Amino acid sequence: MAKRKTLVAPSSEDLSRLEDEFRRETSARPPLAAPIAHVAAEAAGQIDPRPLADRAAEARDRADAARLRQAEAAGLVIHEIPLDQIDADALVRDRMSLASDELIELQSSIASHGLRLPVEVFALAEPGQGGCRYGLLSGYRRLRAVQNLRQLSGQEKYTTIKAVIRDPSTLGGPFAAMVEENEIRSNLSHFERGRIAVIAAQQGVFTNVEAAVDALFAQASKAKRSKIRSFAAIFEDLGDMLIFPQALREKDGLRLAAALRDGHQSVIREGLADIAPETYAEELDRIEAVLARLEPSVPRPDRGGRPSTKPVQGRRSELATGVRLISGQDGEAWYIRIEGNRVDARMVEDLLRQLEAWLGPA
Repeated sequence: MAKRKTLVAPSSEDLSRLEDEFRRETSARPPLAAPIAHVAAEAAGQIDPRPLADRAAEARDRADAARLRQAEAAGLVIHEIPLDQIDADALVRDRMSLASDELIELQSSIASHGLRLPVEVFALAEPGQGGCRYGLLSGYRRLRAVQNLRQLSGQEKYTTIKAVIRDPSTLGGPFAAMVEENEIRSNLSHFERGRIAVIAAQQGVFTNVEAAVDALFAQASKAKRSKIRSFAAIFEDLGDMLIFPQALREKDGLRLAAALRDGHQSVIREGLADIAPETYAEELDRIEAVLARLEPSVPRPDRGGRPSTKPVQGRRSELATGVRLISGQDGEAWYIRIEGNRVDARMVEDLLRQLEAWLGPA
């Protein structure tokens, strides 16, 4: 006789578990293999239906676009930039003046043959004066020449200028790039070199004038950098007094700088305050007159400089008459010194006559 199974009523926990299982969504099982339609769709999506020529043209366009981006990043692309978008005074220029005859000659060349060398600009972080987007890095004279041609002719071709967009940080900073361009193409005067070094230091680009000179004129010799520092001192102390500072010759400027180092700044300023020279010669005459009135400076051994050559003493003899004869060499010259109580002006004169007769023509 079969054994009957006793039925037990489910508990509340069993009912809750069963209800949760019915409510849970059945997860879809992934197919064991991709349908043929899905495989065919993927294969068809990987096929470019365009002709071979169109695909080759697109590949060339992509390569050209990549090369263009690389050239623009390297500053090798020449742009046509409107003149009104370039701020020529975004940087304090190192050159103080432009020769009118040279500017006219440049304008004639551009009018006849066009602008052969583009200017260099850099993008401004914020729009500058008049909404300018670029600051001029180099090519100040070329920009002024094209601006003058636009005013004189009014032609459309002079409303833009060929320009290369540079990143100043890759050139040692905007001041260094500007100075390098002028040093290569048109030499600056010593005063202009010293002036731009002082301005760069005042604007916080460098910690002091010495650091500015070392960075801006790193390729110059040590002696040349020393001269630039001397003219920088002239700009700092007398820049507001001199009318023709860029015409200051090297030797005159070094004399003036030496007087300033010796503490004669107030005397020199007073001497230049009451004149209004019309030419550089007049200004130089007053400078020389002021320097001539100054007391000679006491040599300072701590200043350094070229060491002096000590005289080399040669023979020394003492005669029975009490006269001492000393010979030696001082630089390229030889000397004979005569000492003693019996030595007087008449004896020296007699000795000179005998030497003249002995060393004179045979």
